[in-house]
Amino acid sequence: MSANAEKILVVDDSSDIREVIGVMLTSEGYRVTAVADGTGALQALESDPDFDLVVLDIMLPDMTGIDVCEKLRRFSSVPVLFLTALSGEDDKISAYATGGDDYIVKPFSATELRMKIASLLRRYNVYKGKENNGDEIRIQSLFIRLNDGTVMKDGVNVPLTDKEFAILKFLLENRGRAVSAEELFEGVWNAKYLNTSANSIMVHIMNLRRKIEDDPNTPKVVRTVWGRGYTVDG
Repeated sequence: MSANAEKILVVDDSSDIREVIGVMLTSEGYRVTAVADGTGALQALESDPDFDLVVLDIMLPDMTGIDVCEKLRRFSSVPVLFLTALSGEDDKISAYATGGDDYIVKPFSATELRMKIASLLRRYNVYKGKENNGDEIRIQSLFIRLNDGTVMKDGVNVPLTDKEFAILKFLLENRGRAVSAEELFEGVWNAKYLNTSANSIMVHIMNLRRKIEDDPNTPKVVRTVWGRGYTVDG
C-alpha cells in the first residue's frame, strides 16, 4: 500500500462493522484506522492531523457521534460521513448542524458507502488544496485562498468544514448573481435536489455565516436574495 494512500478513520462500537468496513476500504487502497468510541476517535484525530476522512457512527458508548463531530470541528475540517440508524429529517439536520458533511443510513450497501466516501474525498481534494488552482480572493475582511482552502478573517484563520468551503467556493465561482437552492445543492452535494434539501442548505449557510460574517443576522458576504437564492458580493 502506498504511503500516500488516503487515510480514513472508522469509528463504530460494533467490531463486526469496523472489520467489514476496514477490509473493504483496505482492499480499495485506503489506509484505515478503526476505533470503538468517541474518546478514541478524538485522541486519534488530535494525534494525527493527516486523516482525509472520518466514518463516524452516531450511537457510541461514551458520547454520540454528534458530540464527537462538534468537538472535532474545534480543531479540524476533515470530512465526516455519519453512519446512523436514524433517518428522520431532524436527525439529519442535527448531523449537518454540527459540521457533518454527509450521512448514510444503516443498513447500507457496500456500493453506496464506497460512492459516498469517494465523493467526499474527491471534494476534499479539490476544495482543501490537494489540487492546486492558485486563486486568491479578498472580500471585505476575508482572505480566501482556493488552492489550499485557507479562509482568514481579519488575519485570523477560520476553520471551515469541507461542505462549508465547498458552498463558499461555489458561490464565489458564481459571484455577482443569485444561485438558486437547487443549483447550489446539486453543484455542492452532487445529488438530486429534493424538497427537504433546502433544510440542509440553510443549516450549512447558517454555520458558514457564523464563522465569516461580522453579524450573521445581517450578512454582508453570503447574502440571501429573497425568492432567488444566495449570492456573494463584495
